Amino acid sequence: MRELPRTMPTLLFDVSHTCHTRARTGVQRVVRSLLRELGDGAQAVTHDPYQGAWRPVEAWERANLEAETPGAKRGARWPWSARLRGRWRRWTGAAGARPADAAGFLTAEIFSPAVGAQLPSVFPRVAVFHDAIALRHPELSPAGTVARFPAYLAELLRFDGVAAVSEDSRAALADYWRWAGAVSPPPVVAIPLGVDPVRRAVPGVPPAEPVVLSVGTLEGRKNHLALLEACERLWAGGARFTLRLAGGVQAETGRQAHARLQALQAAGRPIRFDGALTDAALAAAYAECAFTVYPSIAEGFGLPVIESLAHGRPCLCSGRGALGELSRQGGCVALESVDPATLAAAIGGLLAAPEEQARLAAAARARNFRTWADYTRDLLAWTATLPRRSARA
Repeated sequence: MRELPRTMPTLLFDVSHTCHTRARTGVQRVVRSLLRELGDGAQAVTHDPYQGAWRPVEAWERANLEAETPGAKRGARWPWSARLRGRWRRWTGAAGARPADAAGFLTAEIFSPAVGAQLPSVFPRVAVFHDAIALRHPELSPAGTVARFPAYLAELLRFDGVAAVSEDSRAALADYWRWAGAVSPPPVVAIPLGVDPVRRAVPGVPPAEPVVLSVGTLEGRKNHLALLEACERLWAGGARFTLRLAGGVQAETGRQAHARLQALQAAGRPIRFDGALTDAALAAAYAECAFTVYPSIAEGFGLPVIESLAHGRPCLCSGRGALGELSRQGGCVALESVDPATLAAAIGGLLAAPEEQARLAAAARARNFRTWADYTRDLLAWTATLPRRSARA
């Protein structure tokens, strides 16, 4: 096992969950993008529960980080061989990552209790905070996430700084710590995420009817039930368009939307459900659509919105919270509500106004989008300003 070099302090970058799954959720896309941009300045590490220590990732874990496997399960997978190696190292006292040699510790994951209990004792420790949706909308979140979340937010107090992905998320975390009576919380700053370079797909044969694209996992807070009801109202009124959905299904909170989708398909409604797509297939989907709809009730950032705009496609989305931060900069139809009636009116109105579609598309193309390199640069620059805290666990 390769140890961290003693002569060159390196940033430890936590990939404990992401390197054990090939799923590409929003959080995992952030982790992979950061790892790519950090390059040789960071050492990807994982907390090995079988070894009971932090260590550099192995070849099979690196393969998971680099794989593109649409539809992969979110859960972490540890082969028996990896479990046995970890236990052997534990029994023999093999060394893991050397915190004393590290230039800091960074995590962009919603880490597990085991990770939270064994954070490396290095300075600075920085966490990326995505959202507080499990607290704001527990009825729309998986039960396990809701139960875990208060402890996770308490563990964030042990960091030297927290970088929220939006101003809305920053305020939510600060408000929660204030309500919880946290003493001397670490500084929290909002640093908006980046977007991947757009992969321009070769335009195919234009569809006979407009395609409305919605990208995102089917889950409670993404509000697909309202989108499906809105589209059904439009189809029943004679509107002609195809609704295309791209994303996986969250087993606990997305079941109802998936069942409704299947029922509408069985009734002959023009719905295409692709599941999760590769990056190339997703680029082709953006190229084909007239515009996108992101009906989510709440987001920490809203990657599908910014990606739609980067592809030059207008997006209908909520004008509130983090999505409002994105939508007011152009290219979006910002909605006061994402209920079925409002969504139906907005979709129907845009379908009937090709000139408005063109205006919004031009506004989207005129925007300057932050790259992941921009995000990584800003995150590291802010990290360098953090003062050492006097009392840390």
